[in-house]
Amino acid sequence: MRFGVSIFPTDYSMPPVELGRALEERGFESLFFAEHSHIPTSRESAYPGGGDLPKEYADTFDPFVTLGAIAAVTEHLRLGTGIALVVQRDPIHLAKQVSTLDQISGGRVLLGIGGGWNREEMRDHGTDPSRRWKLLRERVEAMKAMWTQHEAEYHGDFVEFGPTWQWPKPVQKPHPPIIVGGNGANTLKRVVRYGDAWMPIGSRVGEGLRARIEELQRLATEAGRDPIPVNIFGASDDPASIEQYASLGVERTVLRLPPAGAARVLPLLDRYARLIDAYAG
Repeated sequence: MRFGVSIFPTDYSMPPVELGRALEERGFESLFFAEHSHIPTSRESAYPGGGDLPKEYADTFDPFVTLGAIAAVTEHLRLGTGIALVVQRDPIHLAKQVSTLDQISGGRVLLGIGGGWNREEMRDHGTDPSRRWKLLRERVEAMKAMWTQHEAEYHGDFVEFGPTWQWPKPVQKPHPPIIVGGNGANTLKRVVRYGDAWMPIGSRVGEGLRARIEELQRLATEAGRDPIPVNIFGASDDPASIEQYASLGVERTVLRLPPAGAARVLPLLDRYARLIDAYAG
């Protein structure tokens, strides 16, 4: 099992470049950054974690700019989004951002994606929340065309462009892994249709994880696909949970870090790093 961490990068968190170096020094496999472009003050959408929305949601850096800085000072650390809000981004620009980051990092991008939960945030980007899942699929399919075809085009209900050239192409072939986040009723179908891995939040999938993994692999088999890797996002380092993930064949466990300075983050990294010796093999 591989171990990564997730954090909201902010101006009061451990500086991203320092964090990237610290992770690589300790043998972590990956780093995932959250994304929110802004948080409307209306607060119409309830925070999925319950209670008040944490401050860092409005304060987080742009993930792609920040991951680019980390790419320049690391050699092996995988660079992930957890998750990129594709329904709030232009797919042509996003395709270029992802492939550029994959080029400058030497093929280390992990593209975690999802449909998001903050409806007022989506609306500010011109996205109808009720149509976001079809929009997400079309934008992912359009980006795949840009990454894999010499002369790409896409014709959908929401995404439309004729024959076009776009470089650079990603280093990873056919493209960086697309890791679909979430655990909704139709999430597994989306993973099988256009994803390369599934990434639920550990605390929200709970004891139903085994059944969901079995369902995912059944759907994959029915679609003629090989078994699909599972990542657990926002996991704790509780030994019982880690043992469960290992027994279920989870490919990657992403541990959560607080948006805090080095004095708080580094001791956590040292604690989490013990898992690498025990389970990474």
